[in-house]
Amino acid sequence: MRVLLFFLLSLGFLFNVNSQEINDELKIDTKYLEDQFYAGLAYNYLANRPEGIIQRNFSYNLQFGFIKDIPLNQKRNFGLGLGVGYATNSYYSNLRASSINGEISYEIPEEDFDRTKLETHAVEIPFEIRWRTSNAIDYRFWRVYVGGRLNYNFSRKSKFRAEGIKDVFTNADISEFNYGMTLSFGYNTFNLHAYYALNPILENATINGEAIKMHPLRIGLIFYIL
Repeated sequence: MRVLLFFLLSLGFLFNVNSQEINDELKIDTKYLEDQFYAGLAYNYLANRPEGIIQRNFSYNLQFGFIKDIPLNQKRNFGLGLGVGYATNSYYSNLRASSINGEISYEIPEEDFDRTKLETHAVEIPFEIRWRTSNAIDYRFWRVYVGGRLNYNFSRKSKFRAEGIKDVFTNADISEFNYGMTLSFGYNTFNLHAYYALNPILENATINGEAIKMHPLRIGLIFYIL
């Protein structure tokens, strides 16, 4: 009888330990975070171009970085995001910049050329207000993130290439800082991303007496990773 009682108690103890291990494995993480790394590819459209300036080739944006997810409610589907990243932007057009003795001028070339572009490399600070339908166990969800982005352009160059000519120089007319509004929305992996700069890409630049106040509008895809 004592042997049977000892066996039942031992079996109960083992069952309880095993059940506790299973429960620990299935325990839901109530402090989960989402979308803390991002990477994106987009097309840069130059809005508000002066007459005669047209875009050529594929003006692109590449970006990647880290955003700290800061949930604000118990369900963790509403919160903030603040981060840091890197971005490079190229703007191809028929606008040529030239630097002579430190003086920068702009023109639309009449002769044939291969390409002319403005190029930046930047450290960016993204800020987002985040809403999503995620939970601790479902990794496929809808998201809508709105916010802003500040870019410090640590490299600002103009490039021109034609037959027998290659002209590259640092262009101080390109804004050192760009800032604008962002919107990202989508489901699961693929998300649409839009950005509109609130200040022009060129400052104090003119062509034929007209100020060049082009504002980049970025439209593309952004991917968020845990």
